[in-house]
Amino acid sequence: MDGKTMKLKVTAQNYNPLLKRKEIAFDVEHAPKEGTPTRAEMRRSLAENLKANVDLIFIKRAVTKKGSMLTVGEANIYDTQEQVKIVEADHIITRNIPLPPKPKEETAPSATRAKEETENKPKEA
Repeated sequence: MDGKTMKLKVTAQNYNPLLKRKEIAFDVEHAPKEGTPTRAEMRRSLAENLKANVDLIFIKRAVTKKGSMLTVGEANIYDTQEQVKIVEADHIITRNIPLPPKPKEETAPSATRAKEETENKPKEA
């Protein structure tokens, strides 16, 4: 989804000095054919609009009503990465920064290859 089909509008903004973060409420209008934008897309859009580091933005909630083209959400923008580790819940961090996909394990082709090599070797007399 590109910036042309998604319009993000910040509806409320509050700085929480105790937790060292900005608490943001936002609305996202999106095209009917495109569907709800991903968290990554909303994080990038928030980073552009608020001139913030995308790695410090965590979307806590994003809800789209059925049949609607409007998503309402809440996000936190932290001052430092250390503060993220202290304050933000692990499941929110995982939702916003998913782990890279695990590499697929080989289905033992090396064992098959080794067997073929031993079978094809000339027998010594």
